[in-house]
Amino acid sequence: MAEHFKYEEMTDEELIDQLREGDRQVMDYICDKYKNLVRSKAKSMYILGGDSEDLIQEGMIGLFKAVRDYDCGRDASFYTFADLCISRQMYTAVQASKRLKHSPLNSYVSLYERSSEGTDNEEKNLIEALAARTQMSPEELFLDKERVEDLERAIETELSSFEKQVLDLYLTGMSYTQIAKVLGRDEKSTDNALQRLKSKIRRLV
Repeated sequence: MAEHFKYEEMTDEELIDQLREGDRQVMDYICDKYKNLVRSKAKSMYILGGDSEDLIQEGMIGLFKAVRDYDCGRDASFYTFADLCISRQMYTAVQASKRLKHSPLNSYVSLYERSSEGTDNEEKNLIEALAARTQMSPEELFLDKERVEDLERAIETELSSFEKQVLDLYLTGMSYTQIAKVLGRDEKSTDNALQRLKSKIRRLV
């Protein structure tokens, strides 16, 4: 712990330099420092499907990649770079899991699927998340089960692959600028996709 105390006075960028100079204990400190960010992102990504512990593991892999690949002369702050690497790693894992299940919407669109969110561990219907993020009331979406299943199928057929990816991440609470970075797309095309998919969902409902 005494060793860790000296790291508290250092910036993330200085920590990376120290690690690359051979101080292996720095990695333990960085993992401890970023564990809450990883857990928070795992909680957000959980609504897309997957085991939260698995997502935390993937997040830590993303953090290791951030430490490995960070270039202070090219990238933004280490925090921003790490945030992006963690999000990308988790989202890639979720997408791979979906492909293995052979059902693109299996993870996020049973609209009745429930996920655990918030510090009070209260359950929140995904349909409520969709309503909140598309500025529609839950009552507008919360119709009978047959209508919801129709909406699921319509989302699968009407939204492009890119729009579905944007919807995935938008439902976790990300802004379009964050989504653009995770997907490696420019902000304008991401925002346009977001506006299109909202319009399509309103029309489908």
